Amino acid sequence: MTYVVRESGESFESLYRRFKKAIQQDKLRAEMKKRRFYEKPSQARKRKAAKKRIKSRRTTLKMQRRWD
Repeated sequence: MTYVVRESGESFESLYRRFKKAIQQDKLRAEMKKRRFYEKPSQARKRKAAKKRIKSRRTTLKMQRRWD
């Protein structure tokens, strides 16, 4: 569980900003968004495969630009 401790004299805005940063570093929001709805195993495999294709394409293009 992510939490932040309020320091003396700290405004709510700065506390909230630190809390959002802590959540982002823990990747909690992304996890909550991902688990909001059930994803069938076949859909998860398709999503992961698409992500791999995009990453592969990106690295291939990067390597081609490096050699040109």
